Amino acid sequence: MPLDPAQTLTLRVSRREPLCDGIVAFELRATDDRPLPAFDAGAHIDLHLPPARPGEAPRRRSYSLCNPPDERDRYLIAVQHEHAGRGGSAWLHAQLQPGDRIDASAPRNLFALQPAPHTLLLAGGIGLTPLLAMAETLWAQDRSFTLQVRVRSRARLPFARRLQEAPWAQAVQVLADDEAQADTETLDRLIAAQPAGTRIWTCGPAGFMAAVRAAATRAGWSADRVVTEHFAAPAPVPALEPRDRIAPGGFEIDWAPSGQRLAVAPHQSVARVLQAAGIAVALSCEQGICGQCCVQHLDGPADHRDLVYGAHEHQVERRFTPCCSRAPAASRLVLAPLGWTPAT
Repeated sequence: MPLDPAQTLTLRVSRREPLCDGIVAFELRATDDRPLPAFDAGAHIDLHLPPARPGEAPRRRSYSLCNPPDERDRYLIAVQHEHAGRGGSAWLHAQLQPGDRIDASAPRNLFALQPAPHTLLLAGGIGLTPLLAMAETLWAQDRSFTLQVRVRSRARLPFARRLQEAPWAQAVQVLADDEAQADTETLDRLIAAQPAGTRIWTCGPAGFMAAVRAAATRAGWSADRVVTEHFAAPAPVPALEPRDRIAPGGFEIDWAPSGQRLAVAPHQSVARVLQAAGIAVALSCEQGICGQCCVQHLDGPADHRDLVYGAHEHQVERRFTPCCSRAPAASRLVLAPLGWTPAT
């Protein structure tokens, strides 16, 4: 039985290794050296970081696991220093050292591999991390795949030695923007050359993944043949501050388990309103890219704005991400925890 991702693991930093300009790998092990919860390729953990400022809530940041999934003694992550980010990567680069302890969630997977005649793994920079675990899995299962990594320069390539020395190295292609080959190997040319039935798993900057999707669309591929993982939402969620009055354009939510009716102003998120009412919501990214805060949507016209779930999850599984998703003005949503059913 896998560990509930809401539970907390206390991990020890067993190794810290600079990989390339601005990217550091951290090896994490159980403090008692017992086996860690298992994970599948594409999974990530949420690291629990100290608050940015005194009095603020602790921060959570998601990082893909990039070691072979059959390893149970360690988790391996790589962190790129995002100078324009929200401070999590800067803290990890500056503070986290071998011997330190850090809390984390158990692994969870919103980017899982699916069967395909051939798998094309397309990485943009640090987006390589989840695709490394996928390459390990595909090779171990003797499944056909290609891994292409695109970086600004060779100096920005993480895990360069691992890519060269892996038993699946013959399936790897590295393209650097400052090399001539990158200009000729276009995404359209690459996708056109793929075997019938190929599916793509891609991770990296939003613009890179949008370009992959656009090239696949031009090639006549159906949308479900391209699977993406986002590091950040296309636009930041504005800061949410409590106000006394509800401005025009707000809506209401009914929290089914307790019957509470709550007003959501245009400048508020559903998640923050729920928290202010004493309802527990596990927030992490607050941008609709991790699914940590997901609740159940029972009724009402939902305006889904997350980047995690598709039509099936929204319409059939009734998932709703309260950190970013909303409802039309003057409408009402009925929400509940995942799995909640009315008492009979």
